[in-house]
Amino acid sequence: MEHGHHSGMWVPSEPPTWGRMFLPHLDGWSVLAVLSLLGIVGYLVAVALLRRSGVAWPWWRTAAWIAGCLSLFAVTGTWLNGYSMVLFSVHMAQHMVLSMVSPLLLLVGAPVTLALRTLPRGRGVAGVPRALLLDALHSRVARFLAHPAFTLPLFLASLYGVYFTPVFDALMDDPVGHQFMLAHFTVTGLLFFGPILGQDPWPRTTGHGGRLLELLIPMPLHAFFGVAVMMSTSLVVGTFANPPSGWGVDPLGDQSTAGSIAWSFGELPTVFVMIVVLFSWMGSEERRAQRIDRTAVRTEDAELEAYNQRLRAMAARGGAGN
Repeated sequence: MEHGHHSGMWVPSEPPTWGRMFLPHLDGWSVLAVLSLLGIVGYLVAVALLRRSGVAWPWWRTAAWIAGCLSLFAVTGTWLNGYSMVLFSVHMAQHMVLSMVSPLLLLVGAPVTLALRTLPRGRGVAGVPRALLLDALHSRVARFLAHPAFTLPLFLASLYGVYFTPVFDALMDDPVGHQFMLAHFTVTGLLFFGPILGQDPWPRTTGHGGRLLELLIPMPLHAFFGVAVMMSTSLVVGTFANPPSGWGVDPLGDQSTAGSIAWSFGELPTVFVMIVVLFSWMGSEERRAQRIDRTAVRTEDAELEAYNQRLRAMAARGGAGN
């Protein structure tokens, strides 16, 4: 039924259909798929612990995290992963989900906040994981990794640096390299969108304007990458040059589809992130206004009162002068 080429990595023997695309398939190389399932279990345990201690946790964060883990599983623990070995279009869809969909959903789940709230505090052995997490968040390395001077080039390198160089074919030919590449796409997405979404304590924070800017800078370059692949009249990578015979796949046509997937995919996540950032921005402005109002009420408009007193004093002096 199945034949594995690509040095021991599994490829389905039947051509892809929507029905077959998401059939589960796990093997020894399904690292991300297994991690995604563990991610759901770990998160739910943490939420249950939090609930038991009487602290509420927003349902939509849990839903986003589960959706993020399931989206990871959908592209790494299914036949889709097998098809991504031989079809550029399927691989590109997988890449876009791993770098732009899963990270956004996982970040909205605010796992760092959840961990900091549920991990035991204290000086004993029990408190070590929480202390390590805090140390990691405040470390120089983390600040460097979260800096746009690092995340932006990394995001673009995961497109131009991977596909327009021999790197891609080399990674695709090696099961470990392939797992590394899938993890790299995911981590790149997390590092890039983490500070922009700003849902969690992060090593580096930016103002809302800066966050929108960081989001928009790579977008034309992302779109251009998709267009470049779409318009290319020769094969960009060697891996997908010989799709299984009998599937009726034209490699150039499939590559063009891959390019259009990359090109169109940039839009949706961008709009989603912009909405999140703008709402958060409006919320913070509103809170600031409320804070100013509260301060005014608390000081019972002391400043205005002082000003009025000054005016009265001046008027009195003026009256005395006449």
